Amino acid sequence: MRPGGIHPPADPAPFTLPGNRGPAGRIAYEGDNLPRIIRRRRRGTPHTKGSIALSEAATTTPVRAISLFSGGLDSIVSVKLIEEQGIDVTGLTFRTPFFDAGKAHAAAGMIGLPLLVLDITTEHLAVVRAPRYGYGKNMNPCIDCHTLMLRIAGKKMEEMGYDFVFTGEVLGQRPMSQSRQMLHVVAKNSGYADRVLRPLSARLLPETQPEREGKVDRERLLDISGRGRKRQMELAGRYGITEYSNPAGGCLLTDPMFSRRLRDLFARHPDFTTRDLELLRSGRHIRIGERHKVIVGRNRQDNQSLESLIEEQDAVFQMRDFPGPLCMLPGGGPDEICRSAAAICAAYGDAPKGAGEVTVKCRRGRATTFLRVCPADRGQLQGKMI
Repeated sequence: MRPGGIHPPADPAPFTLPGNRGPAGRIAYEGDNLPRIIRRRRRGTPHTKGSIALSEAATTTPVRAISLFSGGLDSIVSVKLIEEQGIDVTGLTFRTPFFDAGKAHAAAGMIGLPLLVLDITTEHLAVVRAPRYGYGKNMNPCIDCHTLMLRIAGKKMEEMGYDFVFTGEVLGQRPMSQSRQMLHVVAKNSGYADRVLRPLSARLLPETQPEREGKVDRERLLDISGRGRKRQMELAGRYGITEYSNPAGGCLLTDPMFSRRLRDLFARHPDFTTRDLELLRSGRHIRIGERHKVIVGRNRQDNQSLESLIEEQDAVFQMRDFPGPLCMLPGGGPDEICRSAAAICAAYGDAPKGAGEVTVKCRRGRATTFLRVCPADRGQLQGKMI
């Protein structure tokens, strides 16, 4: 596990109401508040020289597209490529307990891209629990996840009267999910295969409907493939973009420790809630029974995170006389389980060695009790870690 635990960056203050303006003066919307038509300054004029001429309809009717926008280098460059052709672009990104919209918010503000943020927790959980195409190295169902996102983007495209959807995917960049076969499978299973464009690799892939209709000039799209980022970085420089994130994703489902905890949750608590997923991010998780585990804060940030997620039925433990972590027993438990949890809390506190029994405060709702316990053996607890 990475030092300090798994903590994806919190979303910045979301733009939730029409009229809130981002750093570049663009209006960003969230949920279903996005209007059917977003009018803004055109970023270029249709290109007709030296390549396929755009149709007359494309030059007189505004072309609009949805970008499946992660905020990474590839998605930023793909937006710029499409905007260069005079096409109005709106970004679409997603939020679940496994990833947030922080990076996309920051990048959209930097390039002046209107951004729509959707919470897809319910739909995404169904995919995570039973992916048709299986998992990656950990609990990441990348192929099914990408399919879901494109399907939702396609529906938004139709609702808003837009012309096509595009992504920042690069052929062959990821061997499992971005092979030629999988790019085809994902687009096909989304239900919008012919209206999904991948500008960075478009000239290596079959022509799509917006290209055939002249809404996009295929000759001005790219033929990038493989894992290298040299051409994308050169393009970013040309567009004056000097800040962009590393290619490593921010999805917790790719983290080995988080994935182990998620498997444990699926197996032992099939009736879990969104809060149970949030709790997986913080602290040490120690299994003390078929239905009970203790979460031990490792630092101040963990303690604050756990404190913010406490519910009335939880049992919360802290040392009375010595510094120590905040420990949580989600859902509480019978007396013997609470005593075990108190002993674990004492084991990670700062009581002197050989102190014998110590006092641990236990609060549950408005009730507070004090338990005298001997600290548990930390060596033995290692085998109970999730």
